[in-house]
Amino acid sequence: MKVAKAVNKKVEKMFIKQNKKRLHANEKRLINCTKVDVNQLMPMKYKWAWEHYLNGCANHWMPTEVSMAKDIEMWKSNELSEMEKHLVMRNLGFFSTAESLVANNIVLAIFKHVTNPEVRQYLLRQAFEEALHTHTFHYIVESLDLNPGEIFNMYNEIESVSKKDSFAMELTENILDPNFITETTDDKQKFVENLIGYYIIMEGIFFYSGFAMILSLHRQNKMTGIGEQFQFILRDETIHLNFGIDLINEIKEENPKIWTIEFQNHILNIIDKAVNLEIAYARDCLPKGILGLTSEMFEEYVGYIADRRLERIGLNAKYYGKNLFPWMSEVIDLGKEKNFFETRVTEYQSSSTLTW
Repeated sequence: MKVAKAVNKKVEKMFIKQNKKRLHANEKRLINCTKVDVNQLMPMKYKWAWEHYLNGCANHWMPTEVSMAKDIEMWKSNELSEMEKHLVMRNLGFFSTAESLVANNIVLAIFKHVTNPEVRQYLLRQAFEEALHTHTFHYIVESLDLNPGEIFNMYNEIESVSKKDSFAMELTENILDPNFITETTDDKQKFVENLIGYYIIMEGIFFYSGFAMILSLHRQNKMTGIGEQFQFILRDETIHLNFGIDLINEIKEENPKIWTIEFQNHILNIIDKAVNLEIAYARDCLPKGILGLTSEMFEEYVGYIADRRLERIGLNAKYYGKNLFPWMSEVIDLGKEKNFFETRVTEYQSSSTLTW
């Protein structure tokens, strides 16, 4: 009898403890949450993060699934002009290191300071995808028998590439300090600045000129293997960007004191610098018009996508550029029912059934 009572009391204590955990779970926060175990996935509060995780899993692919035979043949032939090859090389040079920078930022900076398990679950998925994208550029360089030192060292040697990479690394510098925490308003603003730098600028602005350039080649039936891989990467980046926007907006909502007019102006200045860096990069990639493309067209396009990013985080449009590449939406909008720039994409398929 005494044993039974002891067991009942033990069960009762366990039940109370579990109920307390359930109550605490409702108090989950994205950063600075000490009330819930960081590994306590259920019950889930931020279902949007889990949705992005599932979408990423459904969009899984590997670069080696894409044949490079036609690209190799075309690269060795006279079918591509020197300017077209220059454009491909510049894009490989930027993306080969940029994806690694994003992965390092996720693993070494963002993951450490996010205290929510469902958001961390997506960050782990994204980190893998960044590794997959770096694998893709290695696969392309190897397939085309390019000089890997030339490609992977452009971030040191080519000014337009180096400035973009340096800009991104500056945004991570303070966050990587082992003593950095996100307790004060200033610290929270620094963390959000990092998120905006990598999700809004790096993945949302810097990547899109390159996507449009390579996919323009693909539309002309040139370098179709690289083009198909860029389509897969672009679809991954669609999820990355939408996740980042949700994360930034949710942190703003939970910490309204950080979103001051002064901080908003600071963000606008950072984005303005990024737009100018991207325009300089486009001019370097396209010193002369090719493929029906000119660097002036990208000045319009970069302004257009920058305005869409500003609007998604609650800031006013600034550049009023034109969307000169409306066909990009066909690649971005997986179900082709929704406009990526206006709403969140939530319809994905597995790579085995994707059609282009």
